[in-house]
Amino acid sequence: MSCYFRHIKDIFSLAGIEISPENKKKADQIIHQILGVEYKNCPMTWSKIKELKSSDSSRAEFIEKIKNRWIEVS
Repeated sequence: MSCYFRHIKDIFSLAGIEISPENKKKADQIIHQILGVEYKNCPMTWSKIKELKSSDSSRAEFIEKIKNRWIEVS
């Protein structure tokens, strides 16, 4: 689970989310939902995140989606 988390600490930080052992699974599920990837498919999720990180506008939109979804489920 969440093999890509170490690569997106900056995204969580910008979204105002502090990842802990207690909420890591929830964050992972949210990211999979946003990206439309089957849960626990880490390689596909990481591939999509890398694509988003390459574009400033896509990256900003992704951060906003994570932030909003986090607020909804909290």
